[in-house]
Amino acid sequence: MSRSTLPSLLSAAGAVALLASAGTASAQSMMDRYTYTPQSWTGAYVGAFGGFTKQNGQNDETLRFDRNLDGAYGDQVSLAGTGVNAFSPGYCDGNAYGPSAAQGCDGDAIGVQAGVRLGYDYQMGNFVVGAVADLSGVNQEDSVTGFSTTPAYYTFTRTLMSMAAVRARVGYAYGPALAYVTGGYAAGKVDNDFRTSNGANTFRAQIDDDKAEGYQLGGGLEVALAPHVTLTGEYLYASLDAG
Repeated sequence: MSRSTLPSLLSAAGAVALLASAGTASAQSMMDRYTYTPQSWTGAYVGAFGGFTKQNGQNDETLRFDRNLDGAYGDQVSLAGTGVNAFSPGYCDGNAYGPSAAQGCDGDAIGVQAGVRLGYDYQMGNFVVGAVADLSGVNQEDSVTGFSTTPAYYTFTRTLMSMAAVRARVGYAYGPALAYVTGGYAAGKVDNDFRTSNGANTFRAQIDDDKAEGYQLGGGLEVALAPHVTLTGEYLYASLDAG
């Protein structure tokens, strides 16, 4: 039994090896056909990019108040003559479905981003170092809603409208591909908005556009398709503080 089993196992292993070899050869042929191996990644470049954005989940977002306008936020808004917190029903991430906290919020939707990019790389052996600058239009909302005992909702929304970034990048080139990491300074323009279902009171909203500043970190894979033509897949994490 052992003699008949052993050759069968070896045959199966050999078949897998042959299939894997054929698959590798086919993949290499496809790679050679549709890509181009540059002599060097050194030089300047310009391009366009686009993609989707997603606000980090922030289920613990709240509203903070400055009732006496002393610049210190954290004052409680109380029901007249009771001392009871008027926002005791709570808060949620996103836009409210209705005036009651039990109806909840929709969360922040996926946004979009598109822009232009320019940069310069310098290759040393297989290693590539460089700098890149981005300028893009963005549509990404970040909303938080507070619910009062009225009941009513009060929604504050920040929308990232544009972004500029300057980053360094370091990569490793192999054949037609360049794998890299990148990071640096980022800034954006933020539009502010306020909405409420409370029609009994009058609100005077002072809303200004803000400049948000922070950083970006990420990485990607760039593949040369032809002389002076590349295709890149990239992930970037941005952290911006609008004050």
